[in-house]
Amino acid sequence: MEKILEVNNLHVTFSTYGGTVKAVRGVNFDLYKGETLAIVGESGCGKSVTTNAIMRLIPDPPGKIADGSIMFRGQELTMLSNKEISKIRGVDISMIFQDPMTALNPTLTIGNQLMEGLKQHQDISHTHAKKKALEMMELVGIPNPKVRLKQYPHQFSGGMRQRIVIAMALICEPELLIADEPTTALDVTIQAQILELFEKIQSRTGVSIILITHDLGVVAKIADRIAVMYAGKIIEVGTKREIFYQPQHPYTRGLLQSVPRLDLKGANLTPIDGTPPDLFSPPQGCPFTARCPMAMEVCDKVYPFQSKLSATHHVDCWLQDERAKQLLAQAATK
Repeated sequence: MEKILEVNNLHVTFSTYGGTVKAVRGVNFDLYKGETLAIVGESGCGKSVTTNAIMRLIPDPPGKIADGSIMFRGQELTMLSNKEISKIRGVDISMIFQDPMTALNPTLTIGNQLMEGLKQHQDISHTHAKKKALEMMELVGIPNPKVRLKQYPHQFSGGMRQRIVIAMALICEPELLIADEPTTALDVTIQAQILELFEKIQSRTGVSIILITHDLGVVAKIADRIAVMYAGKIIEVGTKREIFYQPQHPYTRGLLQSVPRLDLKGANLTPIDGTPPDLFSPPQGCPFTARCPMAMEVCDKVYPFQSKLSATHHVDCWLQDERAKQLLAQAATK
């Protein structure tokens, strides 16, 4: 498979009056052409900050990419000037933001907003840009696009606005699409339609997708691989089947146990007790130690090594150490 994105040892910090927030702490992952990678985790774990860093949208100050590498198509994005990154942003890499209402300008028609990116990044006529905008509206399922092109955002429903935002992100035919909670504000029926739209677009264009979400149902629908993030670190990565059927990190298991199950009648939800650590002063060991029912003394003092369980599945957890496995086996026989 062709690798188009490689993130290595990414650190992002924010300077505040209370100190320095270490929002992203050594994140590593790859993305391949035509693949959908889902990044999941609780609010505040660093998912959006990671993808904003890829787009170079971290406001400096107070934020900055303190360390690490972001390689897109062999090009180091962290070393580019603002002028150079603006030629990539929206053309080769596009982003769908969380709230479609705030992503659209209420004073401009949908047509003007769709054509703006084309005119800025491509040397094309107004007629050609309008034709491309109409084609994109048809692709995302907007009925009667010639009429809708002249309308304003307030004349569209929430689901239709989300489709317009998707069309804006795709109109310059990017190779990488970052979708930040694209279905959060939508009802379940519209969510299903948007997910089917993502699958349709990916099959037609071959775009690679990074999906940020809290909804594991969305992940199960369209993700190829899943990266579980906690306290600024990616603690487990695997294929969809590996994460859902063979989760190894206690936090990943906790996330799955807190999801309603329709196949288990009368099953209770099991919440994850406690709260995430303070990222002003993150723990030196595993950040999940204080909430982990299987925590050991070493977990609090030393961050675990990465254990590779397969070519696609790896996890940062001391429970994968052979000594811990022997102790668990002994406890099980007693």
